[in-house]
Amino acid sequence: MTSTRSPTPAARPGVPAGGLPARLRLVVTRLARRLRQQGDTAASPTQLSALATIERDGPITLGELAAVERVQPPTITAAVGRLERRGLVRRDVDPGDRRIARVEVTAQGRRLLEQSRSRKTAYLERTLAGLDPDERETLERAAAILEELLEHDSGKGRP
Repeated sequence: MTSTRSPTPAARPGVPAGGLPARLRLVVTRLARRLRQQGDTAASPTQLSALATIERDGPITLGELAAVERVQPPTITAAVGRLERRGLVRRDVDPGDRRIARVEVTAQGRRLLEQSRSRKTAYLERTLAGLDPDERETLERAAAILEELLEHDSGKGRP
């Protein structure tokens, strides 16, 4: 399929002033919104993000989870409480220090994450199918660059 997308943002109405940073902010925000809509789960974006982090890094304390998610502890406490009530995570008290609790994902939580990820991936596959090979390659390179930028922002990537 030949693209009809315009490479010049100035020619498009509604393109924010501010160049590349503004365009990236807008397009990433819109893509994130569309992916959230495709996930079609009863969990909020905060809950899904916390659940994914718990799956990746757990068992994890609420303080560690709040730091990774970059939210305040009360926000993560509330989100984890809702996840726990739905049976998506389990809290276990640390046997060495009963003041510390760690959370981990349950089988039901893993199923919810897989369902959400599958729906989002299917949406992206359908969307990307309309691109020509050059456009797909451009997005591959852009994704790699964005990954590096995010790693740098978290202290793991290039200086």
